[in-house]
Amino acid sequence: MKAFIISDSHGWGVELQKVIQRHRNDVDLLIHCGDSELSAEDEALRGVKVVRGNCDFGVDFPEDRTEKVDGVTIYVTHGHLYNVKMTHVPLSYRAEEKGAQIACFGHSHVAGAFVENGVVYINPGSIRLPRNREERTYCICEYKDKKATVTYYDYNGSVVEDMIYQFEVN
Repeated sequence: MKAFIISDSHGWGVELQKVIQRHRNDVDLLIHCGDSELSAEDEALRGVKVVRGNCDFGVDFPEDRTEKVDGVTIYVTHGHLYNVKMTHVPLSYRAEEKGAQIACFGHSHVAGAFVENGVVYINPGSIRLPRNREERTYCICEYKDKKATVTYYDYNGSVVEDMIYQFEVN
């Protein structure tokens, strides 16, 4: 299973579409973790599994979603409802409830990935307003045989060399 994960594009439609088009045919799933600030009908989000962030107004997107690809359960939320800027504990409870192997979230604009209790947690950062790094990031997660590789890219599609994470999951 290979998933493209992006978040916090904050109104960038053309730019978002450019990044997604770069990888659309190379992945099994396209995920946006919220704060797109676009409507569900926007061409940039065609074929993308999107959740609502705290800056997304209206009811175009669900608060969270669970996707299953090749036997891998992926939980997606923005993170503001789980206080992810302070702790990952509420998010971990929800991911466990959903039986997720992967939990994707945004909100903090801080890119990173880690494993806890057998779940891979991924925050793709932000392609518009990154925090803690200068690169505007998104990532691709490959998950197979209880091994996950999360590779981060900058807005232009170059691999962020110090942000390639490999995990063996119980």
